[in-house]
Amino acid sequence: MKWYSVSVDEAIEKLDSNQLSGLPQDVSSARIEKFGLNELSGEEKTPWYMLLFNQLKSPLIIILFIGALLSLYTGHMIDAIAIAVIVLINVLISFVQEINMQKSMDSLNDMSAPTALVRSGGEWCKKLASNIVPGDIVKLDTGSIVPADMRLIEATQLQIDEAALTGESVPSEKDIAAIAEQEVPLGDQLNMAFMGTVVSTGHGIGIVVGTGMDTQMGQIATMLYSAEETKTPMQQRVDALSRILIAAALIIVAAIIGIGIHQGMEWIEIINTGISLTVAAIPEGLVTVVTIVLTLGAKRMVVNKALTRKLASVETLGSSTVICSDKTGTLTQNKMQVLSIYSGGDYFSVTGEGYEPVGKFLDNSDGEVDAQETRSLLHLLKMSAACNDAILVSENGQHSIQGMPTEGALAVVAAKAGITKQSVLDEGSELLKSFPFDSTRKLMSVIAKAADGNYYLVAKGAPDVILKRSVSVFSGDEAQPLTDESAQPALDAMHSFSARALRTLAVAFKQIDESDLGKPQEELESDFTFLGIHGIMDPPRIEVPVAVDECHTAGIRTIMITGDHAGTAEAIAKQIGVKRNESENVITGTELDALSDKELEERVKNTVVFARVTPKHKLRIVKALQSNGEVVAMTGDGVNDAPALRSANIGVAMGITGTDVAKDAADLILLDDNFSTIVKAVREGRRIYDNMRKFIRQALTANVSEVSALLFAFLLMGDDPLLTLAPLMILWVNLVSDGIPALALGVDNEEPGIMQRKPVAGSEGFFADSLASKILLRGLVMGFITYYLFQVALDNGATLAYAQTVAFMTLIFGQIFHIFDARTFTSLFRRSPFSNKYLLVAVAGSLLLSLGLIYSPLGSLVFGTVPLQFKHLLMVFCIAALPTFVLSGLKEVFRLKWV
Repeated sequence: MKWYSVSVDEAIEKLDSNQLSGLPQDVSSARIEKFGLNELSGEEKTPWYMLLFNQLKSPLIIILFIGALLSLYTGHMIDAIAIAVIVLINVLISFVQEINMQKSMDSLNDMSAPTALVRSGGEWCKKLASNIVPGDIVKLDTGSIVPADMRLIEATQLQIDEAALTGESVPSEKDIAAIAEQEVPLGDQLNMAFMGTVVSTGHGIGIVVGTGMDTQMGQIATMLYSAEETKTPMQQRVDALSRILIAAALIIVAAIIGIGIHQGMEWIEIINTGISLTVAAIPEGLVTVVTIVLTLGAKRMVVNKALTRKLASVETLGSSTVICSDKTGTLTQNKMQVLSIYSGGDYFSVTGEGYEPVGKFLDNSDGEVDAQETRSLLHLLKMSAACNDAILVSENGQHSIQGMPTEGALAVVAAKAGITKQSVLDEGSELLKSFPFDSTRKLMSVIAKAADGNYYLVAKGAPDVILKRSVSVFSGDEAQPLTDESAQPALDAMHSFSARALRTLAVAFKQIDESDLGKPQEELESDFTFLGIHGIMDPPRIEVPVAVDECHTAGIRTIMITGDHAGTAEAIAKQIGVKRNESENVITGTELDALSDKELEERVKNTVVFARVTPKHKLRIVKALQSNGEVVAMTGDGVNDAPALRSANIGVAMGITGTDVAKDAADLILLDDNFSTIVKAVREGRRIYDNMRKFIRQALTANVSEVSALLFAFLLMGDDPLLTLAPLMILWVNLVSDGIPALALGVDNEEPGIMQRKPVAGSEGFFADSLASKILLRGLVMGFITYYLFQVALDNGATLAYAQTVAFMTLIFGQIFHIFDARTFTSLFRRSPFSNKYLLVAVAGSLLLSLGLIYSPLGSLVFGTVPLQFKHLLMVFCIAALPTFVLSGLKEVFRLKWV
C-alpha cells in the first residue's frame, strides 16, 4: 500500500482507527495476534558448533587434516602434531571472525524505540514499542525515535532526521498533504515517518501503517540477511591454489604408488614415501602465513585509520576496480557551510573549513574584504545571526552546531566576521518575539528592539518567498524600491547559486512601530527590504579530489551513490573529479526503477552518480557492477547501506557517523570517515597482494624443489631408491628455514609505481605473469641440484643420514638465496637486499636454527641429521647459490619474463 498517496481521513478509515480515541484494547490485542510483535526478526542464527565445523571446509585445511591422520597412522607423530597445530590455529581464527558477524540483527533491534506515546481511550499513554500495531495513533516529540512506519496526520514544524535511512544530511521537513505521484523516493515521502528515524524538531501525530518486518527497516533487515556474502578475491585465489595443490599431491602419490608397485616395494615403504611427497607438495605454512600477513596488514591499516573486521578483506581493496562511495560525510565534510553570499548587488565567496569560525570574505577578484567595513554584508551577517536558533559551540578546541545544519551555517559565517547572536544582543539589541519556521510559510522571523530604540522584524527563508514579500532591495549601501529591474540581480543570484547546487537562504528586514507588536505574523511578514542570499553546501573534503584522481590513475572507478538530489550530487561529483566529462551519466532512483537488471548492467558502465536512491537500489547497483566482472568496494554509514555493504566484495563503513548496523555488515571501518583513507587502504591492499604472490613464489618453489628432489631419486636410482630428504626435514624447510624468511616478505615495502597500474583482474590467479613457469623452472633446477649432491655424497661413501643432511642444507641455502629474487617483480640485481631489515633478521635466524639442527644432539635425535664437515658445508653453500644467480642473470640479460 502506498500510504503517502492517500489522504489522512482515508488512511484512518482503511486502518479502522479513530484519531481522537485510538484503538480499543481488544482490537489492539487482536492485531498483535494477526501482525505479530513490532520487532525485527531475522534468519535463525547458526549454532556455534556449526560455525566451527564450517571452518573445516577449506580444501587446504582438508588436505592438511588428511596428511595429519596419515602421519599419525604411520607413526610419524611429530609430523602429525605439527600439522594439527597449524590446522587448529587457522580454524580458531576464522571461527572468531564468524562469531563477530552475528551482530547485525541485534544492532537493528537496538535502533527501535523501547516505548512510545500512544492514544488509548482518548488519553496519551506510554506503550512498549514492541506492542504497537497498525492503526495505533502515536505522538512524536523532539528527540523521539519513530517506533514504526507511520502516515502523519498532524505536523507542527516537524523535521525528522532520516540520514540513517535515506543518506540525506539535512532533516526532512514533514507535512500531511497526500502526494499525487505514483512512484516517490523514500526521501520525498514527506507525509511519512519511518521506524528508527529521529525527530529533530517540532511535533507530530501519526497513524501506524507498518510494524516489524513490514516497515522500511524490516525490508532492510530482510535484504541484509538475504544478501549473499561474496568470497574475496584472496579467498577465491587460495581456493583455486588449494585445488591445484590437491591435484598435484594426488598425481604425485599415484605416481609413487605406480612406481613402487612396478619396482616391487613394500606397501609400508610406499606409504612412507607417499607421505613424504605429500608433505613436500603441500606448503603447510601457507594458511598460517596468509593469516599472519593479513593480520600485519590489518595493523598497518589501523595506523592509517582503517579498521579491518575480516582478515580476508585486507587484500580485497587492492583488487577493487570500483569504489561506490556515499556522498555525505565521506566525500563531503557533513558540515553545511556558507560558500557564497549575494549582498548589496555584489558577490562574496567565503573560505574556511567545517564549523571553525575562521575564514575570509573575498570579492569577485579574490581580494579580501573586511566584512565590518562593508555595510550591506555587515547588515546581512548581523541579521543572519539574530534571526537564528542555532548555536555555535566550542568544546576542547572543537566546534559544533546545536540546531539545524542550515541555520548553523549562517551562525558560523557570521562568526567568521566576529558576529554572534550574543554580540548583537550585547550591543543593546533585545529579541522580543519569534515566529518559528514552518513548511507552509517557508520562512521564520523575529522581532527585535535595537539599541537605538527602533523596532525591527527580521526574516529568513526561501529566496523566492522573501523576494515576493519585499518592497525594496539593498543595492550598494542603501535600499532601493523593488522593481523588475532592481529585482533582477537577486533573481540572477538565485539561479547562479541553484546552478551550483547550493542551498539558498535569503535574509530581509523591515522597521516597525511599537504598536505593531501585537499584530499577527501574517500581517507583519510583508513589505520587507531584501538584504541578500546565502549559498550553502556541504562542501567536499579538501583531500578528496586528490584521492579521487589517484583512484583514476590506478584504474579504479569512483561512483557516487547518495540519497541526496541529483543536482547537488552532480555538482559535488564535478568538483571532486568523479564526473570528468559530460558523457558520463547521472541516474536517479526513479529512473533506475524503470531499468531491467540487464539494462542496468549496461547503463552502469558509464554512470558515475546515482542520486535519490533507496536501499534496494544500492543492492541492485552492486549486483549490476559485479555482473560486469567488477570487484566492488561499497561505502556507507546508514542502516540503508547495510545490505549493499554485505553484498559488495568489500563493505566499508564509517566509524564516526556510521550506525552499528552498517559497521556490523561491513568488512572495513574508516575511523576518520574519510574517502582518502580508502585510497590509502587500496595502496596497502595492493602491497599485501604483491607480498602474497612473493610468498607463494618462495613457498611453492621450495615445494617443487622438495618434490623433485625425491622424484629424481625414484626415477634415477634404479630398483632401490632412497629418500633424498626425511619427512621431518621437509616439514622443517616448509615451516622454519623457508617459512620464517618467507613470512618477512609479508612486510616487504611496496613495489615502485604500485598506484600507477591497473587493478588485478578478479579472475586472475596467483600464477599470472609467468609466475608458474618461474616456480617450476627454479624448483626443478634446485631439486635436481639437491638430488645430485645427495647422490654425490652417497657415491663418496657417505652414510644415508650424512647424504640426507647434505641435501637438507643444499635446499636450505638454495631457498635463502632464492628469497631475495622472489621479493621483486623485476630482478634480483635491481633491488637492494638491505631494504627489508625484517627479511635479513629472518634469514639470519633461519640459518642459525638450521645450522643448530645439524650440529646439535637434539637435531640428530629428532630429525636424523649429522654434522657436516666445514668444506662440505662451504661447497653446498656455493653450489646452492648457482640456480638463483644464473637464472636471474639470464632474465636480466635476455629480458625473459618466464625465467
